[in-house]
Amino acid sequence: MNRKLSITSVLVAAAFLSAAALGSAQEMPKVQTNPAFEQLKSLAGTWEGKTSDGKTATVEYQVVSNGSAIMERLHPHGELAMITMYSPDDSRLSVTHYCSVGNQPQMQTDALSGPAQKYTFHFVRATNLAKESDGHMTQLILTIPDTNHLTQEWNFSENGKVTQTETFHFVRSK
Repeated sequence: MNRKLSITSVLVAAAFLSAAALGSAQEMPKVQTNPAFEQLKSLAGTWEGKTSDGKTATVEYQVVSNGSAIMERLHPHGELAMITMYSPDDSRLSVTHYCSVGNQPQMQTDALSGPAQKYTFHFVRATNLAKESDGHMTQLILTIPDTNHLTQEWNFSENGKVTQTETFHFVRSK
């Protein structure tokens, strides 16, 4: 009889803990963002595209961390995939780009009053960058003309000068 009570007690305790865990997940407070960030959440999904010189690329967006961040996975054709994390910062948007060259530039928009068709992120700082003259991304321009089209323009700088600009034109695939 004690064995049955023990097993029953364990099962009841497990059920209680499971219900408590589910309840607490549902009670997470709503994250405070801004209207521009809320618009970027609509990018969630997979996009297929091409570079200016016709190479294929795929980008995927996923809303993560209870709606407080957006993770982008950029897969340029024949190159290593890169991750960019978007987050709200008061009335601005911020990104950290985990670049295939091994550094992590952080860029930010100016203050935004609401959703827009164009977001320009400017270099603020970078981690794992020995000196600012070393190569790193210095600007990202996102253009969102409608719900099914997206353009990304990335500027890469070395020695204080833009040495490469890569433009991607994407169409939503799912």
